[in-house]
Amino acid sequence: MKKIKKKKKSKVVPIARCGLCGKTGKLTKTDCCNQWICDDEDQYVMFSYDRNSCYRNHRRYTLCGYHFAEEHQGDWKDCPECRDSIETEMYVYYGTNEYNFEKLENPPEYEPTRCSKCNSIIVLSEGGYSSKGDEYLCYECSEIKF
Repeated sequence: MKKIKKKKKSKVVPIARCGLCGKTGKLTKTDCCNQWICDDEDQYVMFSYDRNSCYRNHRRYTLCGYHFAEEHQGDWKDCPECRDSIETEMYVYYGTNEYNFEKLENPPEYEPTRCSKCNSIIVLSEGGYSSKGDEYLCYECSEIKF
């Protein structure tokens, strides 16, 4: 009588992936929310304003990262300190952009920011403006001509 060999079931071991870009290379976990993310902040060039680092983008451009850095208590999604300390347009951006693992549900509505001089719409998250107090100037109105 011939013995039948049983097939061994192979275990599928999940590979850690960056929760933002999906890469599997050099990873670490975020300090704020313990999610896998690219360990790539060393690739950022100071003052380049590049958005090429998953780690830096999550740390600097999300409510999750901000909430952790400011040492607020509780969950970032319902933190009154975060809500009160960030202008509504930027609060919505930080809570809903592509650098989040989890996005803010039902973000508050806001009026767009406008240039104090020409009234054109300024998108705060994109830069290209100057500000003094509550006044904003678009790039064109900010230029100093000699």
